[in-house]
Amino acid sequence: MTSKLGPGEAASSETQPHHGSVANKFIWLRAAVLGANDGIVSTAGIVIGVAAASAERGPVLTAGIAGLAAGALAMAVGEYVSVSTQRDTERAMLDRENQELKSQPGAEMAELASLYEARGLSPQTARQAAAELTAHDPLAAHAEPELRIDPKQLTNPWLAAISSAVSFTVGALLPLIAILLPPASARIAVTVAAVLLALAITGWVAARLGGAKPLRPILRVTAGGALAMAITFAIGHLVGATIG
Repeated sequence: MTSKLGPGEAASSETQPHHGSVANKFIWLRAAVLGANDGIVSTAGIVIGVAAASAERGPVLTAGIAGLAAGALAMAVGEYVSVSTQRDTERAMLDRENQELKSQPGAEMAELASLYEARGLSPQTARQAAAELTAHDPLAAHAEPELRIDPKQLTNPWLAAISSAVSFTVGALLPLIAILLPPASARIAVTVAAVLLALAITGWVAARLGGAKPLRPILRVTAGGALAMAITFAIGHLVGATIG
């Protein structure tokens, strides 16, 4: 038999399959928050770097839109490839489980019953539960407790791609708008303030989704964003001075 996760065991973050609509919604919600954060930081870095080199709106707008489009497409493709790989892994595990159910049903039944015993059921109740659930839907009965996979709720690469692209775009729009609306003398200051506030909000949301205390994630994400903007501003300023 293939090796499966026992009760209470956790797979690594790269290989752990997720099950149930709640888990999947949590994954996409967290991915959306992170996508928005990436959109904010990367686009802010681009427009601040260009604004440091040129006071004209045209180059800033062009660079911002190009960065937004490229970043959203890159996020979509990356998520699609990543989640497609996870989905392929889930399908392979389900196929293997299905074959084992056909080739060694007795051993699979004993394994399922032992999992229910480990969760607190008496041996007799565990065997009865395993038998009744297997009779109703063999693959679902064994896949969920043994593999942590719900066959009816496999990960969706298209949903991941679309949500990542949309969240990146929404996040990218904030620094793009912030740097275009104010007068040239206040553009960078307004953009930095808006970006840091937005990053603090995304850090708080990410912490809440992960069940962590918000202060450290907020400081981490705002410090990272501030550093990125400082570096791109310095590069833009140096390039602008050299070209000018």
